[in-house]
Amino acid sequence: MRLRRHTGGRRWWEPSQALLAVPLGLIVVVTVVDVLAPPEVHLGPFLAAAPALTASFAGPWTTACVGALAVLAQAVVAVLRTSLTDLNHSMQITALIVISACVTFFAHLRERHQAELTQLRSVAEAAQQVVLRPLPHLIGPLRVASVYLAAEAEAQIGGDLFAATRTECGTRFIIGDVRGKGLAAIGDAALLLGAFRAAAHRQAGLPSLVAYLEGTVSSDLDDPSAAGSGRRAHSEAFITAAVLEVPDDTPDLHLINCGHPPPLLLRRGRVTAVEVRDPAPPLGLTEFAAAPFAAQTFPFLPGDTLLLYTDGVIEARDASGAFYPLALRLAALPGDGPAHLLHELRADLLAHTQGGHLGDDAALVAIERRADG
Repeated sequence: MRLRRHTGGRRWWEPSQALLAVPLGLIVVVTVVDVLAPPEVHLGPFLAAAPALTASFAGPWTTACVGALAVLAQAVVAVLRTSLTDLNHSMQITALIVISACVTFFAHLRERHQAELTQLRSVAEAAQQVVLRPLPHLIGPLRVASVYLAAEAEAQIGGDLFAATRTECGTRFIIGDVRGKGLAAIGDAALLLGAFRAAAHRQAGLPSLVAYLEGTVSSDLDDPSAAGSGRRAHSEAFITAAVLEVPDDTPDLHLINCGHPPPLLLRRGRVTAVEVRDPAPPLGLTEFAAAPFAAQTFPFLPGDTLLLYTDGVIEARDASGAFYPLALRLAALPGDGPAHLLHELRADLLAHTQGGHLGDDAALVAIERRADG
């Protein structure tokens, strides 16, 4: 990571510049010691370490320059000790040239690979902004915050998803988790999010919205072109989801749970699970079970906070293998708004896991009904 000072956009210091002193110092030390050493001692092979070290942190041009300096230093040693035509020194110089050329080539490959990774990261970040848009902090009478934690360090988005859409009478939310990982999971997540954003404000009732989402997911799984593109079989793909509606004018919420972990309601320091009586099967599995798609209503009073999450949170393990006790930790955390709550919860979750590494992607959405809303 490069450190910059705002001086007209020019980098004034880079770690590679400080590290460059190591191979340069090595060249100087080996050259001086080799010149002063007894005739039977030859330290020339140690000069090969200079371009090799440089290739680990610098680009090909810097590596080539250090290699050239090492060759020049070996030539100086040869002239001072015997001659350039001496067999021993000429072989050392030849070997040093070959090694410098090889490590310079590898430095070029590494730099090109880093450029490709940088480009891929920028594309992934752009895709994340399109697929998994950040939720606004204020939606009608609600305060909202969201967090996405990727299990893979280089991943920007996986199969976990969330979204919110305003309607004429309130706000609709969805949180879901696609079975599996990889590009297929990302594609399924993008499909469901697109369908939700397109239909959430048009479908009159929550059951009809969930039925539309189910139809979208199932029709995509039955698409022959999707199967031919390497997508998973129908029996292997499904999406757990919780779809809810929070009206503006009544202190309650309507929920349909399709095989997803139940939301948690935080009210005056007490946490309760919001469990529906008749949960529906995950989206994409309605052909294997009857899908009631019946919304159940729960009280959601001013000052209450609702936490939506994916199973990557509750399945996070510590060093002993114990799962993360989300409900207990949620009750113990300070409730100073959704953003602060998720900030503390995220830090506590990462502290619980081994070295801050999650076994699966995790998503969190906190929704608070404002007391003055």
